[in-house]
Amino acid sequence: MTESTAGPSDHGTTAHPDGRPGMSPGVRPGPRAEPDPGAASAARRGRRVPTPRVAPVGLDPAWATRTVSVALDEDLGPAPGRDVTTQATVAPHEPGVAHLVARARGVVAGLPVVSEVVGQVALRFGLEPVTVDVLVPDGETVTPGQVLAVLRGPVQVLLIAERTVLNLVSRASGVATHTRRWADALDGTGAQVLDTRKTTPGLRQLEKYAVRCGGGTNKRMGLYDVAMVKDNHVVAAGSVSAAVAAVRDRFPDVDIQVEADTRDQALEALDAGARFLLLDNMATGVLADVVAAVRAREGETGRVELEATGNLTLDRAREVAATGVDYLSVGGLTHSSPILDLALDLVARG
Repeated sequence: MTESTAGPSDHGTTAHPDGRPGMSPGVRPGPRAEPDPGAASAARRGRRVPTPRVAPVGLDPAWATRTVSVALDEDLGPAPGRDVTTQATVAPHEPGVAHLVARARGVVAGLPVVSEVVGQVALRFGLEPVTVDVLVPDGETVTPGQVLAVLRGPVQVLLIAERTVLNLVSRASGVATHTRRWADALDGTGAQVLDTRKTTPGLRQLEKYAVRCGGGTNKRMGLYDVAMVKDNHVVAAGSVSAAVAAVRDRFPDVDIQVEADTRDQALEALDAGARFLLLDNMATGVLADVVAAVRAREGETGRVELEATGNLTLDRAREVAATGVDYLSVGGLTHSSPILDLALDLVARG
């Protein structure tokens, strides 16, 4: 689909227009936002495409440059580093071709980092650049044996870059594959699956991008863009109302979400002005009752967004969605997804 001569930061993605990796809930994406790979894939398959809660942008090139550099330092030692096996057995300028191949069925994500990895490796060792021809878009379902990308360039670069490429793309594709199962389970219910902040340190942007590729949506990107009042904040502030008021006073520009464990807490949060509630660890019947109570007050409060969270499983997904919540948040999308098995196969030399 796309062909590029890889160099550092040359991977065809665009940062958010204002430099952030995402937007707060309720804020519409700007006109320069990229197409969402998950939404595009869903549309091709005839699925309902949900309204995104975070700007549907790709990976930030600056993030990719930093992350790949750290990953290569881990593998090679401090820059430029060395691969004692490859550099001993392969001539520096010997050309070759490698295929990035799926070994299992799943949803691919993270292919833009391939060019960044091989580009940085070539630069570190003063070798010719690698041409990367990506054959499938992120967000597509792939099958065992399918070639995802063709890489042409020095064999040394291909072999040195192999593990870093696979670590990043396999991880992202595993998250996307897991997310797609949830998106498919919720298809037609009107509810969406959300991720959380339970991400791998240093890989949050990649993992949240992978959630989008899988058809899910992002919640807040961090502690900076949305306030989430949880039980410890209530204890510290003295009450839900006091916590909400304190956030409004200190950070009037952010959206506020409030966690509720009971019907009374949910209604107290509404009285405090919250318009996004996390309904935590509720049995289905209790959840349905709380949702009904909140919806009954929307003539007074305006639209309230409701999220079910805690102890959610795929076999309960549609049952929980049927209570009328807008979202199901699933920490396991990013903290427990297995990788998608991929390989980088050297298919030609010389």
